[in-house]
Amino acid sequence: MAETPQIKLTDRVVPVLLVLVIGMAFALGVMWQKVSILETGGSPSKVAGAGDPTVPDSGNQAPPNGKLSEDQAKRIPPIGDDDHLKGNRDAQVFLIEYSDFECPFCSKFHPTAQQAVDEYGGKVAWVYRHFPLVSLHPNAQSGAEASECVFELGGDKAFWNFADKVFSVQDQGLSNEVFLKIAGEAGVSSDSVKTCLEGGKFKDKVADQQSAGETAGVTGTPGSFIVNKNGEAWLLPGAVPFENLKSVIEEAL
Repeated sequence: MAETPQIKLTDRVVPVLLVLVIGMAFALGVMWQKVSILETGGSPSKVAGAGDPTVPDSGNQAPPNGKLSEDQAKRIPPIGDDDHLKGNRDAQVFLIEYSDFECPFCSKFHPTAQQAVDEYGGKVAWVYRHFPLVSLHPNAQSGAEASECVFELGGDKAFWNFADKVFSVQDQGLSNEVFLKIAGEAGVSSDSVKTCLEGGKFKDKVADQQSAGETAGVTGTPGSFIVNKNGEAWLLPGAVPFENLKSVIEEAL
């Protein structure tokens, strides 16, 4: 007879706990979906509210892997002397990548972009621009700024050595200490990079590149454009496999 109240209490508590568990699982699922979409170049507007001020204007984005309109193509900033370019500056096609040093999908895409430069010789060149997703990757901003300090001190060769190394050790964890160590391995003074980084010298440059990328239609990382000498452009969101990248390059050529 004494067990009867306990059984009734259990009958009341268990359904409530089940509802709470289901609710928490749904919330975690939504958060994971948002992270995945941001890092693979998808539009976060599918998860966030339409009025969310942190969501880039999806009206600037072309369909995935789609050719941009003439107006959309003009929104991509032209390649300048302060861009980081690997390959031939007189190439017929440029791969312009907006990337994040702490994004695992960017790390996956990095050798794919290198493969395109290697396979097409002087026909394809690769441009790296910054798009740190600071809400997801706490070290992405300082990594981007450190790379600019390295570029100022050692030029494009040092920059690409730095970028290649960062992506190769990304899964081991990144921090300012790691960036400074890699800067030294890239051939520049780590002390000079530390001073540059602490002074925030390139904070505005990184912010300007990210803002320009959003205007051009980038919504996540990696977000890439294929641009040919005729001014035609294609948007490639996410860490696309080499065959997908190659098909767009062939069309651009």
